[in-house]
Amino acid sequence: MITIEDCIGLSGLTREEIDAIAEHEHLPEIVAAELGFYLDQTPEGQRTIRCMIEDDIAHAVVCRDMKRAGVLKIVLTHYVRHHENEEAVRKGEGDGHHTIA
Repeated sequence: MITIEDCIGLSGLTREEIDAIAEHEHLPEIVAAELGFYLDQTPEGQRTIRCMIEDDIAHAVVCRDMKRAGVLKIVLTHYVRHHENEEAVRKGEGDGHHTIA
């Protein structure tokens, strides 16, 4: 039997990155893991994940949840350092926020 931990491990993303996608898209964690894996395969998808996390940060700030905003900023920093290639970051400057659903 495959577990959620197995699926997260196979996605190449951290649990926190998957949780940010799940929060943003209002998806179960298992579906967010699959979506995250799919999106992380292309520069455009990587920008989409980055924008999702940025949206989650903005939402936490509006809700005055500074602890959550701080955690998400760490998640964003980790994601950009470990997943986005330089071309994706460069081309992503000035892009709007992206939503999948």
